[in-house]
Parts: sequence; C-alpha cells; structure tokens
Amino acid sequence: MAVIRREGQFLIAQRKAEDSFGGCWEFPGGKLLPGERLEDCIVREIREELDLQIAVDSKLEVVEHRYPHRVIRLHSFLCRVVAGQPRAIECAAWRWVPPSELDRYRFPPASGPLIALLLGSDPGGSDPGGLRR
Repeated sequence: MAVIRREGQFLIAQRKAEDSFGGCWEFPGGKLLPGERLEDCIVREIREELDLQIAVDSKLEVVEHRYPHRVIRLHSFLCRVVAGQPRAIECAAWRWVPPSELDRYRFPPASGPLIALLLGSDPGGSDPGGLRR
C-alpha cells in the first residue's frame, strides 16, 4: 500500500464496483510480481492505477489479515509525488484526504491497523499521520 502524502493529506483511491470490496476506499497498491522488489512494485502499481510517478521514502508497517477465504499480507510505504496528477485509471475515483477525515470513508478490514497508526500517531494534529520528515 502506498501512503502518499502531500501537504498534510493522504491520497486514497476507491475500488471499482466489480472488484472485491467494490466501492471501498484504500491506500492504492497491488500485487507483487515474481522477482519484483516491494518498492518497485508500489511505484509500478501507482503508475498503472493512477498515472502518478512516486518515490518511496520509507517502510511503514506490515499488516497480516485473515479473511474467511485467504490470508493477505500488506506492506505499506510512505511515499511522495515526484511528477504528475492522479487520474482514475484502475480505480473508480481518488481523493486527497486529511488524516482527520479518513474515518469518514469505508475501507476494507485489512486497512484498519494502518489507519489506526496514521490517526493515532499525533493526537494534536501538528504532524498529520505522525510521519514527520
């Protein structure tokens, strides 16, 4: 998952209706290809899904979540925009959202720990998401 931050807001994308968890919002990302590094995967996926060039700054958290039909492992990275403006290519929509509004959007259950991390790191709000750079 790419936690893309710009001016204190995070980029979230809405899953297409026909996708699993259709209509839910997510931190964009995707599946690792054989032999691909995690950082290269996230850069590729954001380019394919949102036509956006990003740079990976640091690894955040690994979340393992058990759904009834499978277990998934999500690697999250703090990223920044290098070039471009988001376009909804492989998603239904996208938005820049301040951390205080993340709980207004419906995310798949596996995103819960990352959202809690982003919301709980700095209750005062002076460092949105607690990700001071």
